[in-house]
Amino acid sequence: MKKEILIGFIIAIIATLFGFYIYVEFVSQYSFNETLKILNEQKLYGKIIGLAAIPNLFVFFVFLKKKQDYRARGVILASLLLAFVVLIIQFF
Repeated sequence: MKKEILIGFIIAIIATLFGFYIYVEFVSQYSFNETLKILNEQKLYGKIIGLAAIPNLFVFFVFLKKKQDYRARGVILASLLLAFVVLIIQFF
């Protein structure tokens, strides 16, 4: 049971990283390094992490469809952790 939750958690983190990469590489009109500089200068990491977490929604529903409830719980835990990180980034 704990192993399944951990698998879901790790997959959600990977999906978020993939979403972040997709945003930086394809949505931004600047190069990868320039985009990271802009995000750092304007303190936009919290907003971009929030957008990057959207793929977790798809991962969550795939796990529910396959009746892998514990992995879906791992995705929820990762999403809650990301929400907490975004909250911290926005206020500090």
